Amino acid sequence: MRVVEKSGMICKRDNDMRADSPLAELPVLNTSTSPKPLVLRDFVPEPLPLTDFSPEEAYFSFDALPPFPHPLRHPIRATGWIVELLFGLASLFLMLAVLAAIPLFNFLALGYLLEAEGRVARTGKLRYGFPLLPLAPRLGSIALGMWLWMWPIRWMTDAAADAQLIAPGTPVAAGWTIAKLVLTGGIALHLILALARGGGFWCFFRPIKNLRWLIGQLQAGTYFTTASTAVREFVAALKLRHHAWLGVRGFAGTFAWLFIPTAFFAAMRSTQEPGQIFATLFGGGLLIMALSWTPFLQAHLTAENRFSAFRELGRIRELFRRAPILFFLSLVVLYALALPLYLAKVAVPPSDAMWLVTPIFIATSYPARMLIGWSYARAVRKEERSWVIVRWPLWLLLTPLLAFYLLLLFFTPAIGAYGRRVLFEHHALLLPSPF
Repeated sequence: MRVVEKSGMICKRDNDMRADSPLAELPVLNTSTSPKPLVLRDFVPEPLPLTDFSPEEAYFSFDALPPFPHPLRHPIRATGWIVELLFGLASLFLMLAVLAAIPLFNFLALGYLLEAEGRVARTGKLRYGFPLLPLAPRLGSIALGMWLWMWPIRWMTDAAADAQLIAPGTPVAAGWTIAKLVLTGGIALHLILALARGGGFWCFFRPIKNLRWLIGQLQAGTYFTTASTAVREFVAALKLRHHAWLGVRGFAGTFAWLFIPTAFFAAMRSTQEPGQIFATLFGGGLLIMALSWTPFLQAHLTAENRFSAFRELGRIRELFRRAPILFFLSLVVLYALALPLYLAKVAVPPSDAMWLVTPIFIATSYPARMLIGWSYARAVRKEERSWVIVRWPLWLLLTPLLAFYLLLLFFTPAIGAYGRRVLFEHHALLLPSPF
């Protein structure tokens, strides 16, 4: 008979155990020796599989793309899968661009970028950097289908308005008005049926099949239960509260690191004041250090989901000692992609045209953040530091590069539409929006 104690990992065997039993050959762990002291590598997290990010026991799959069909056995299905993937990527970037152009909703866009960076930082795999990609094709098909069906309504509305302007009060004008109402009602009913069927792209072009499908579902008596479950899990997969709260925390922590150095950096109003010149130079020195660490502090926040991670600068410096080349390249790519975007701040576009500018900010911020997360993951999993002859030259080279970046940034208030406020925006690290 065997007794197992859960405190520690001790396995005791009774005295009456037979010597020829297979269990008698199992070794007994010696607990008399003191445990070895823990080192930093003992806390290195293991790569997380994709299932760690998915909800449990979901009725519908909104968290994973369908498997890629075999390209030789099913070439048409494989081509369709690739087209759907590319359409999903385009829909994802367009959705983030629209969110980034709307005040307050741009925190959702920032939260999504941080979530993508955090997944790559936790797993070390770039393919996990698109958490909403399985939902993006459906959202894109809904937006595209509804946008296409708005055009007949617009044309009919313009024709009815012209008829009312040319021949007001005549039967012709009344006929156009009635036709507009009938067309609007029919299209509205068709769009409702297309959404009820799932919102797939081809659902917006099969009104008869949508109606027959709905009648069959109502006769079966399972439509309302299935539809409510699908809508609930679809909204839950968006994780709106999670992304918004992550964006707020990421913005607050990063802004706290950058505000005081930027305030000193923007202090100079006149070259005749030595105190203002000294404050600007002092703020530039602080900004060089802040811009070196804050991207990886953001990755540290999203990887561990702790706001206190912004205070753990020593951990980031230790990770830099492990992977200095990756950290150096990540920072160069991040700020090299961010610098040309300051040209978009020269003029203020209309509010309804802001989403035409924000896709550029998303397209440059997304790959840079994924690279930051990947560099963080590689550094966490590396146990030893790099050689000093590698670390110090890279740090000495990074300092003048960031100083040159700040020099160009210093002149942006002269061309920016909002003056010195441009210095505080830091769109590479804060909200991905030009204004």
